[in-house]
Amino acid sequence: MAINIQENRTSGVDLREKGKDERSDRPIYHDGRLYMQLLVFTGLNAKPQTLVRVMEKTGFCGALYSSLHDPKGIGLLTVSEDPRFFLTELQSFLHDSDFSRLQCRPDWTMIGRTYAIGYENDLIETLFERPRRYVCNPSWPWAIWYPLRRSGDFEHLSTDERRKILMEHGGIGRAYGRSDHAHDIRLACHGLDQNDNDFVVGLLSKDLHPLSAIIERMRKTQQTSRYLSSLGPFFVGYTLWQSSS
Repeated sequence: MAINIQENRTSGVDLREKGKDERSDRPIYHDGRLYMQLLVFTGLNAKPQTLVRVMEKTGFCGALYSSLHDPKGIGLLTVSEDPRFFLTELQSFLHDSDFSRLQCRPDWTMIGRTYAIGYENDLIETLFERPRRYVCNPSWPWAIWYPLRRSGDFEHLSTDERRKILMEHGGIGRAYGRSDHAHDIRLACHGLDQNDNDFVVGLLSKDLHPLSAIIERMRKTQQTSRYLSSLGPFFVGYTLWQSSS
């Protein structure tokens, strides 16, 4: 199979996110994206409202979740266009605040970046505005976050075969979204994930059942049933705090 690498003659490999103008049908580009990181903690021995008050003063973009699986567990999702934020401002905050009393669970850490797949006509909406809006929507307090890795067999399928498989998967997600049952955030994490996963998925809803239902439905798709080599772990949380945007 030939490797198709798109190159720009003046600058080499083009790493910009690519979409398509719906009027001219010409490609559009944007050299930027959001990064999202979920950190999971345990050892909370006080009411979580203490952490809520701390988060309200930060000015960070993100959400704080109570863990469904751990009565002393917390999930902190933060969002930034600059990945250095997680190594500077966020780490300093965690060391100097009440979060320092908790035990971080690095094996549950998830991080990824927003991306475009080439057909989007509004890259700012796709890469920045929609993901922030979804994370910060108070109408969707339930969240499930999980990583996944596709099998090597998927990458050896033809372009048409991959497109059909992804259309099946995406069609289910759009149907749940139109019904306001579940809304998804998809992040690429190639080379960023400690377990070599490819993507991080966030599912958001007003209730827990639709999130379980859409995952159950996705099990029957070709992608999930035949072309995933790993899936999970699943962090299930309920929102305690959200930033305004």
